[in-house]
Amino acid sequence: MDPAVLTAIVLVLVITALGWLHRAPDFTIWGGVALLCVVPVVHDGTYRIGVIVAKDALGGLANDGVVTIACMFIVAAGLRETGVMNWLADRFFGKPKSLVSAQVRLLIPTALLSGFLNNTPLVAMLMPITQDWAKRNNFSSSMLLMPLSFAAILGGACTLIGTSTNVIVNGWLIEEMGHPGLGMFEMTSVAAPIAIVGIACTIFFSHLLLPLRKPALQPTDDPREYVVEMIVDENSELIGQTVESAGLRGLPELYLIEIERDNELIAAVSSNIELHANDRLVFAGVVDSVVDLQRFNGLRPASDQVFKLDGSRSDRVLLEAVVSDSCPLVGATIKEGRFRTIYNAAVLAVARNGERINKKIGDIELRAGDTLLLEARANFHEQQRNRRDFYLVSKVDGGFHFATRRAPVAVAIMIAVVSSVTFGHLSMLQASLCGAIAMVASGCCKPTNARRAIDWEVLLVISGALALGRAMDVSGLAAQIGQSVQTIFGTNPTIMLAAIFALAMIFAGTITAKAAAVLMLPIALAVATALNVSYMPYVIAVMLASSTSVATPIGYPTNLMVYGPGGYRFSDYLRVGAPLSLIIWIMGVLLIPLAWPF
Repeated sequence: MDPAVLTAIVLVLVITALGWLHRAPDFTIWGGVALLCVVPVVHDGTYRIGVIVAKDALGGLANDGVVTIACMFIVAAGLRETGVMNWLADRFFGKPKSLVSAQVRLLIPTALLSGFLNNTPLVAMLMPITQDWAKRNNFSSSMLLMPLSFAAILGGACTLIGTSTNVIVNGWLIEEMGHPGLGMFEMTSVAAPIAIVGIACTIFFSHLLLPLRKPALQPTDDPREYVVEMIVDENSELIGQTVESAGLRGLPELYLIEIERDNELIAAVSSNIELHANDRLVFAGVVDSVVDLQRFNGLRPASDQVFKLDGSRSDRVLLEAVVSDSCPLVGATIKEGRFRTIYNAAVLAVARNGERINKKIGDIELRAGDTLLLEARANFHEQQRNRRDFYLVSKVDGGFHFATRRAPVAVAIMIAVVSSVTFGHLSMLQASLCGAIAMVASGCCKPTNARRAIDWEVLLVISGALALGRAMDVSGLAAQIGQSVQTIFGTNPTIMLAAIFALAMIFAGTITAKAAAVLMLPIALAVATALNVSYMPYVIAVMLASSTSVATPIGYPTNLMVYGPGGYRFSDYLRVGAPLSLIIWIMGVLLIPLAWPF
């Protein structure tokens, strides 16, 4: 079989599996790569095994862009673990009065941040914050999550490191074309105007085009209502703020029952009461809201047992454990039973069949069936696996503590990464490697969490797509497609630019942005060569079209991430994203030749 024909067949199979059968992208793409490596072909009368050799197939794994993306995941994890993202959200989000105001507060900071953080981990960090913020302010998450994704996509396209698609295209330019590489803000002159117009359209029209949706998983009434006590630190930034302004009034499914101050009890707490140092705040609510409460800067658990545990708080997690009837502490109070000493865990709250227990934690007498909210080391679950003291031990989602003391270090590392690339001191790969190592070495990100932070599926998809792109090149398929495109659209460079941009957009919405970029780059190069013009306008068109894929949920990872939590349907993305894609296409075709002449 002819190499170009085999490559075309494999590409059709891959695109079909990705776009219509919704198969896992990493396995699908690498399945295509495997076929291209083993199916016999005949070229110029010579018989050989495979269109590409092992070096071509595996070369993407060592691509600068792939390694850079992996490192940026770790850098983003360091910012998350130190609480920087939550701090920024608290400062910028505030308390909006309308949906438009809420979208302005959410989308503009998100777009700015996505220019300096990879937008995929950024949205992963902002999603739970946005959902909680929406609940507290009585907004539907469906009106915020898709705009959040669009803002991150448009903002990320403005810089070299904002989206992994830009990084991949830059890596291709360096390796395949011998290009010195794009500058940190080289694409900003084109992408920023598109981002500004796109975000403005999203803010002013999304609430008209998007129907109200309910998330796939609805929060239900939780019978495990905990009563938890928190103390206002002596140097807390909450001192002097009212309950309302501190954000403690509108917490979802969490209620401030009373405040104990100087041995006096303030019941029926008003929103206008100012907080004082050492105030003891008593809350009642479900476990997810109790977890959110743990993240307020300036509040600490009232139980001093937390601070007597081994290790730092940033190394601990929150767990729920159900007391069994064989637990030796049944019938004893938590303090008398020396719970902390025996289990190396601190009890933060106790839930008992929906009953509200109005006692200090240490004075609660344990009963079989009580559900305990614990702060413990991450290995607590393994330690209790072979014991019968608890019926069930489960980790609370998001139940970890931020290493806030290292937040300035994490911010400094991020600034160093961005500035070193901006001023040309280091390449993108060198800066991201140094940033990732610095995050782990400084303790901003633990090694285990650094490994978990890397989205290996994304890296496999990119490296596999690079192999498919290489097959298109060596088989001659890219040149043939380029000639066909030229035959259809003629020799006008601008019309050809519009065609390449539109084709890349369609591919991105069908087979994911990164795969589309890698597959379209050889075609763009072949078109430029045939027209005898600069290849840069066409490469930038592919990059911009792929990195701003907003018309389908599968086009970009952030769209897929908000799909379920927002309760969206496929048609919702077309309803909002298709008009936005048309605006992006028109502006891109007009602006690209001004920055990169033919």
